[in-house]
Amino acid sequence: MDKREKTIAFVDGVLDGIKALPHTFEALLSHIEKNYGKKRYAISFDEDGRKVSESYREMAALSRDLGSRLRQILGGKPSEAPVALKYRNSPEWPSLFYAILASGHPVLLLDARLPKANAENLLRQAGAIAVITNESEPFCVPSYRLADLKKAGPGAEGPWADRVLFCSSGTTGDAKIVVFDGERAFAQIDSARDIASETQELVYDGPIRNFAMIPFHHIFGFVAVFLWFTALGKTLVYPSSMATKDLLYAIRKGRCTHVFSVPLLWDGVAQTIRRTFHLKGEKAERLLTSMVSWNLGEIPAKEAGIARFRFVQRLIRGKVLGNSPRFCITGGGYISEDTLRLINGLGYSLSDGYGMTELGVTSVELSPDPKVRVLGSIGHPLHGVDYELDGNELLVRAPSAHIARIVGGKAEKNDPTLLYRTGDIAEEHEGRWYIRGRSKDVIISSDGENVYPDEIEHYFKDVPHVRNAVAFGVQEGAKERIVLIVEPDIALEEASLKALGDALEEVNQGLQGSRKVGEMAVTSDPLPLANSMKVKRGAVRDEYLSHPENFQYFDGRKVGRKETVSFDGFPEEEVKEMISLVRNCFAENLSLPPSRIGDDDIWNQELGGDSMSYVSMIADLDERTGLDIPRESYGKVGTVRGFALLLLTLRHGSPVPVAPEDKQE
Repeated sequence: MDKREKTIAFVDGVLDGIKALPHTFEALLSHIEKNYGKKRYAISFDEDGRKVSESYREMAALSRDLGSRLRQILGGKPSEAPVALKYRNSPEWPSLFYAILASGHPVLLLDARLPKANAENLLRQAGAIAVITNESEPFCVPSYRLADLKKAGPGAEGPWADRVLFCSSGTTGDAKIVVFDGERAFAQIDSARDIASETQELVYDGPIRNFAMIPFHHIFGFVAVFLWFTALGKTLVYPSSMATKDLLYAIRKGRCTHVFSVPLLWDGVAQTIRRTFHLKGEKAERLLTSMVSWNLGEIPAKEAGIARFRFVQRLIRGKVLGNSPRFCITGGGYISEDTLRLINGLGYSLSDGYGMTELGVTSVELSPDPKVRVLGSIGHPLHGVDYELDGNELLVRAPSAHIARIVGGKAEKNDPTLLYRTGDIAEEHEGRWYIRGRSKDVIISSDGENVYPDEIEHYFKDVPHVRNAVAFGVQEGAKERIVLIVEPDIALEEASLKALGDALEEVNQGLQGSRKVGEMAVTSDPLPLANSMKVKRGAVRDEYLSHPENFQYFDGRKVGRKETVSFDGFPEEEVKEMISLVRNCFAENLSLPPSRIGDDDIWNQELGGDSMSYVSMIADLDERTGLDIPRESYGKVGTVRGFALLLLTLRHGSPVPVAPEDKQE
């Protein structure tokens, strides 16, 4: 047998054994305990950074013991009522998860960092009777810490529950909760069956250490890290915290072979690498560029120079994620081709994957060719999964799909055999699938082109002092204006804000017309995150539309504070003629039809003009009107109405007024 055949035989053997079990979580834990008892289940780090290990036998024993004690504590409570688990990833998390099921109650998975009000909303809607957490504050239901469970007396054994509830962030009254059972979990495990035929680096018979960063309450972390790899008897490596230095320490010190994470981590790693090599000088930057190009097969050996040598590449990777990672996956959001290119160019196999809370994980790019991986494909559907398109919306049929959902506190059954409408825009090319964005988030530009907010946000993510940014569209007549809201990592002082605004505008001017941002604003409050990983675009957009005064422009003005341009005192016909003249001048210099130019559209932000064409346009206005627009007005006026007022004022010899909202900057 060659390597491929051995890997396929191993995967098929394990999955056939699991498939033969009763399809319940109780049976899965018994299988794990019986087959992997002595194997190392977890690696974590103490306060001194020393490794601490735990076996599968220890994990299973703690699960059963805590389940017995929790059953005693909850004695007499309805068995259909769930118990919530609000706990960050740790070696204890799987034991607490199985303990709740062993106590006879479904488990409701909550984000460990979810605010109390949101958590209580979900607890009420799910009908939860208790919450297991490491927090000390009280909730609307009894809460228990791990120490509380250990102090309780053991109870009698009884039937296990077999349902797991995943949920949204709980910010609204109609929070979404989806329900899975053991049957769906076993279908999800079995969906890995064909992976070994395409790659022998994701699942194989040998030591695997998977980085346990993605929260297990999230479907990506629950399936791709916890469920799949404990079912295979592999090791999970837990970081001591979510601080970047602790994450990288755990990956390197734990010698992780698998690193699955969200774009936030991968973009951060890529940004750090670029900045580090930039600070080292031009020679270091050339070395990095050569290494990436060589590993992507773009340049010959002679051009690559020393960058192609293994010892050089190992030295560089040793400073990043180390040399242990064999397979990396990104999921849960948009990742740029730049980031995919850099991480793959360093020699790490980083692939994009796809899944949803309602469906589980349904695909991942498995190509061994880095030139394929950098294109951002999510691969093709996993075993038993079907993808179809309705127009450009992705429809998915998956045996791992949820069996029920709870919306607004009301339960509804779901048929997993039916196609599920994902709301994602997708494309398929030669058997590979690509996600382009969420249909509800797509911005229809003024020229009718689809613009994806994830892509817009990517352009600005490397601007210094941008902690988070979110883009969305705001309807203005027949077109949409692109708005970018920035959360900076600096104090909101006039000088620093102006510098940040200038840096953002410099990037904006380099974008093609349909992708230019029409309005940029800043917030002093942290942008809300979904599952602690990506900004909740809809929530920010709603806040922007309902309370614009909570945001401000980079010149210090509050959003929504408008002062109109008044033509009082000027003849109505002369005003109309001047507005028409200015609009036509705008149109010619912007190469746009006059009908596309609104009276209050700003030259650079909404019309896509740049500084060079702005100066040319002013020269045209001077020539056509016989007036001389003063240079001190340059950059302070940027709309048709603003220039019309300025020119009329110059013609009639009055002082030059400048309306704050009319500024070109």
